[in-house]
This record gives sequence, C-alpha cells and structure tokens, in this order.
Amino acid sequence: MPSRQAMLDGVLHMERSVLDYGSGRGHDVRRLRHAGIDATGWDPYYSDTPTRGPADVVLLLYVLNVIEDAQEREQTLRSAWDLAKRSLVVSARLTWESRKVTGLEHEDGIVTRRGTFQRLFAPSELRQFVADITGMPSVMAAPGVVYAFREERDRLAFLARRASPDVKWLQSSDTAEALAAVVDYLEQRGRMPQFEEVPQVMVPLLQHLSSAELARLATKAADPVKVEAAARRTTLNTLLLLGMELFTGRSPLSELPLQVQVDIRRFFASYKEACQRADRLLLKIRDDTYLRGAMRNSVGKLTPSALYVHRRAVERLPVVLRLYEHCGAVAAGRPEGWDLVKLHHDSRKVSWLSYPDFDSDPHPRLSWSYSVDLKTLDASHRGHEASSNRPLLHRKHEFLAPDYEDVPKYRRLTDAEVRAGLYAHPHLIGTENGWAAELARCGRALRGHRLVKVPGQQASE
Repeated sequence: MPSRQAMLDGVLHMERSVLDYGSGRGHDVRRLRHAGIDATGWDPYYSDTPTRGPADVVLLLYVLNVIEDAQEREQTLRSAWDLAKRSLVVSARLTWESRKVTGLEHEDGIVTRRGTFQRLFAPSELRQFVADITGMPSVMAAPGVVYAFREERDRLAFLARRASPDVKWLQSSDTAEALAAVVDYLEQRGRMPQFEEVPQVMVPLLQHLSSAELARLATKAADPVKVEAAARRTTLNTLLLLGMELFTGRSPLSELPLQVQVDIRRFFASYKEACQRADRLLLKIRDDTYLRGAMRNSVGKLTPSALYVHRRAVERLPVVLRLYEHCGAVAAGRPEGWDLVKLHHDSRKVSWLSYPDFDSDPHPRLSWSYSVDLKTLDASHRGHEASSNRPLLHRKHEFLAPDYEDVPKYRRLTDAEVRAGLYAHPHLIGTENGWAAELARCGRALRGHRLVKVPGQQASE
C-alpha cells in the first residue's frame, strides 16, 4: 500500500530511482521493476551485497516497527534518510492494530507468540518521529505512511497536487489540435498557460504565433462561462494550498510550483495578499459561528454535531470546509477507501467513514471510521465489520450534490419510507437491528431501492 500511495501521489515514478531499505525477500522491488521503475533493494539479512547506494526515493516500509532497540530504530531511520536524494517514504503499523498483535510486553513494544517484535505507532507519533530525525516538515500521506522531502519544492509540489490536480493536456499533432489544447487549458485553469507550462511537443506547433495572437485566438474560442468558473476554482484551490502549507510552514513564492506561482500572479494582487486571505481562512476554521454558517450553506447532511458529505461532493464544499478536511488529511493522513467525510462543528475533528456498498445498498452499513482531533492531532480508528448490529445510513440523497444522477432515485425511496411511517421513531433506526424491527412493524421490505409491502404482514402500531 505505501508504494502504491507514493505512486498515486507522484512521489515515486519512472523517472526516479528507488531504494527499498529493509526490502526483506524483495517482493516490493520485483513489483516496482515490473511497473518500469528503477528499483533496488537492500536488507541486512537477505541481501547479497552489504552495501547500499543512494537513490532519489528511499522506502522504509514496515521496518521501524520490528526493531526492538529504540536507538537502533533512530539510526535506521537516519541511515535511510541519508540515502534519500529527494524523498523518504516511511510506513509502520499503527496502534489500532493492537487487537491483532498479542503477546508479552517488551521494551516499548510486544513480542508476539511467533517470537517477533512489534512496536506500534500512533499516527501523529510516527509523523513527529520522522520530522525529528530528518529535520524536515513531514506529511502524512495516509494513515501510517509519512513523506519527508529533501527539497521544499518537492513538498510543495505534493501539496499542490492534493489541492489542485494538474491540468491534463490534450494530445496534439498539428496546429489546430495544439490550439484546441490551449483552449481546453484556459477553460480548465481560468487563464492562459505560460510558455514554460506548454508541453515541449506542442511548442513547434505554436511557435509561429505570438503570445498576444495565441491569447486572442484561444479567448475567442473558449467558453467564457467555463473560463470564469475555472478562474474562481483556481483562486480557491490556491487559497486551499496556501492554507495547507501554513499547517507545516510557509515558503517563499519562488519555492512554489510554477503553475501555482503563475496562478498567484494572475488572480491575486500579490503573494502577500494571497497569504493573508489564506490565513483568514484558517482563522475561520476556529470560528464556530462562521463554520456553522458555511455548513448550513453547503452540500451534505447537517446534523446537530457535524456535516456529512459524500466524497463525490467534496469538491463542492465551501473552500473553508475543504481546508478543514485537508488539514485533517495533512495531520493524520487521508485513509484509502472512505466514502463520507464528517466535519464536526461541535469540536475540531475530521472523520472519514467507509460505506463500501453505498451505491448498491439502500441503507449502507458502516465498515470503519478514522478520525483526527485537530487540537491534539490524535487519530483513532474504529472497525465495525465484525459487529452484528452496525450503524447504517438513511436519506442517502442528502449526502450528495443535488444534481448527482442517482439523487432522484434515492429521494423517491426516502419519500416512500416517510409515507410508510418508517421514520416515526428516528432514535430506533440508526442500527441494523433497529431498522429491521421498524421495517417489520410497518410491514415493509426493500427490493433494491424500492420499498414494497410484505404480503400477509399487517403493519402494527
């Protein structure tokens, strides 16, 4: 999982060499090579060679948690960092796995029944450990996965990709297609690209046009409504990035990715003004009144304690709420496989919830939740898979944007359930058993997203 996450995040790719430090029998190295990556591995027990050379990216995956001696653990992390020319990817098992790790306490960990040592980390503890040893601001990419970057520009590039994905350029083989690609960029970013942003293969196709002529042609061909919407979106994404960046330390404008530098010059009076606006957004996260107001005017389902939003609608959140969620992700790592995000307004806490059958199940069951307290940076995980009476969802349409294609189907089911009296006792229907009892009481059953009467079963009071 950590290697895959690093590839998805653009930290690990085919143009960078990789060293798997503590590679064991080399399974990950073989997979990376199969993916076309220049990967080598070293392990003190299984490697044929005692030496290990530097690499652009060093992986230290599930190594720290099996080292008994605390000083050796620190030295291993330091040695891996010394070999990393650009970035270090560290992963370790986390404290919520304690139920799976049984044995006798030893030093700061546990000796399992198989005689192996396991040191479990809290997410914030692992992130701080990496930051202390490397001397660099570290970022949680996912629960139990931490990145440390040698260059500030690489850290900022990672954050920028999280806040605002790069525009995918259309392929071009002639001038007409190249111009169409520029128009598409304008409609996606809200501004013309700088010369340095244009793919090299397109430069010869456009070099006979001056910058002014290219801008005139592209502006004439572009949809002004799309350009205006993109400009607004890029402005908000830039504020989101600057707010996230302050969470781990703000850098000079020159350290930011080129795209972001151009965005700031195009959409803000100055870098100072952009930073000030981002700072105000961060302060608003602390303002209960402002936060609740943003939630009342947002997509999603608002309850007395939190706003729940499906991942498909997260991009439609007000920027202050997107920043709220991103701060949680930077602090504790956004987990893989989540479906809803829960933004608490009665505390400063972000939770990601997994409902694997959200699309197919009319009332999906909760599989697990992962939460981070932004005041203490403590994170916790709770699994529900083994429970016989799991929490479940109602009124699915409320978690999505109103124009999502399945919303009418979900809303029809909710209306039918209300008419049948299934929501007459809301305190009873939050779990599987309570919901099943209410269905039986009302003489109803579910067939997909349709509510039907049960033949021969009379509704009871």
